[in-house]
Amino acid sequence: MIKPSVTILYYGAGNIKSVTNALDMIGAKWKVTSNSREIVEASKIIMPGVGSAKAAMEELQKRWLVETIRNVKAPFLGICLGMQLLFDYSEERDVACLGIIKGRVRRFQGKGLKVPQIGWNRVKNEKLKMKSGSYFYFVHSYYCVPEDGGVVTATTEYGVEFASAVQYKNFYGVQFHPEKSGEAGLEVLKNFCEL
Repeated sequence: MIKPSVTILYYGAGNIKSVTNALDMIGAKWKVTSNSREIVEASKIIMPGVGSAKAAMEELQKRWLVETIRNVKAPFLGICLGMQLLFDYSEERDVACLGIIKGRVRRFQGKGLKVPQIGWNRVKNEKLKMKSGSYFYFVHSYYCVPEDGGVVTATTEYGVEFASAVQYKNFYGVQFHPEKSGEAGLEVLKNFCEL
């Protein structure tokens, strides 16, 4: 059996080591790159993300990766900030994002609500290939609000019910960190690698 091969997109805002460790655990081959040609030719792509939307978009622009990502045809998984960047716009420092999925990224608000959300939370499975009600690890202050609810594949509650996983064409996004979510997270990564 050929092990699945994954290209991890490097743009200075990803938690690369945790992702590569998780891919090692499921037996997937991987490489890390910011080379446009390698990204276009990849069979699977993961864009991890930790940090600020504005800084991340500036890095993607500097590396000439914005159009590359928009034109990817292979399965593409955005993790946390990587998911948020797939949308049109983020309230985080008022930034235009990749515009692949129609919608906005908003900051959590609510009396007594601790922001950021840090820790384990339940994910209600809508269309994601995993057991509904599984717990995943989150670290985020912002959440995605798609214009079309049909792209939502899972939801989570934290002050509001928000999209914790989405899919539009070949683009997938998860707000949680599968690479830090134990067996349930590894299952999500394995399912993605087997697309």
